[in-house]
Amino acid sequence: MTGEPTSLTTDASGDTRYQRVAFVLMIAVFALLPLAVYPVFLMKVMCFALFACAFNLLIGYGGLLSFGHAMFLGTAGYASAHAAKVWGFGPEFAILFATGCAALLGLVTGLLAIRRQGIYFAMITLALAQMVYFFYLQTPFTGGEDGIQAVPRGRLFGLVDLDSAGTMYPLVFVIFVGGFLVIWRAVNSPFGQILKAIRENEARATSLGYDVDRYKLLAYLLSATLSGLAGATKALVFQLASLTDVYWTMSGEVVLMTLLGGMGTLFGPVVGAAIIITMQNYLAQVGAWVTVVQGAIFVVCVMAFRRGVVGEIAHWLRKPL
Repeated sequence: MTGEPTSLTTDASGDTRYQRVAFVLMIAVFALLPLAVYPVFLMKVMCFALFACAFNLLIGYGGLLSFGHAMFLGTAGYASAHAAKVWGFGPEFAILFATGCAALLGLVTGLLAIRRQGIYFAMITLALAQMVYFFYLQTPFTGGEDGIQAVPRGRLFGLVDLDSAGTMYPLVFVIFVGGFLVIWRAVNSPFGQILKAIRENEARATSLGYDVDRYKLLAYLLSATLSGLAGATKALVFQLASLTDVYWTMSGEVVLMTLLGGMGTLFGPVVGAAIIITMQNYLAQVGAWVTVVQGAIFVVCVMAFRRGVVGEIAHWLRKPL
């Protein structure tokens, strides 16, 4: 022990033994599970886990609740699919282009949204996301309700054919781990500490001389960029970009994933995404009742596990996760 202050989410150095153990365990699970579980299902989990982690960076550490994060996931999905199918981009360039599009959208919408707080911020992001949704519904290149189908995965760097799940999985794995490490580094940096200070007491952070709006915009931009990375990767995995990924219900799902796993924890969104995607996959035969089950689990989580799955474990261990 160094005697430095700690919190539920992370200690001052951001390099605790429990976090390292949890990270190694997470890597081992995603590296070994393809031997027993369908790889496409695991790739879907990793894409949504990265999306949830990006959202958690904004709400869990910045205290900004966005109801419009689906616009970044969906925008990147459309951009990646269009670039790969129509323009013939390789998978690496399609993903980079789509991530850049999400970042640009994040910059534009962030400049409009971060000047408001609380419910006003949430409503502005929801309104912007609905505008984006109706734009994609009407724009010809998106294919409307049909979406962009039969998106080619292509060859990675012109060498590795990604048509099979066995070759696509390592790419998704590397993208997920890379995105997760970016978030980990951001949270455990001075930038992350300032974000948490703004979340706890914005007026005090302002009085200390911090440009609060600039830090919130940076957090929003980073969250949008990583959400776009998840959306671009997902479009190539399923070879499809559709309106589902940009609809407001997708923003609601990522909120549920984050709260279920543990808001303000590093690994909580990963666990929450795994739980929700597993439910959707194995309860698909019950149709619309999946949403009822999700709602029931959310109610139980709020009432009995207010910190989320990982949050409760971290509280029990008295260590940051």
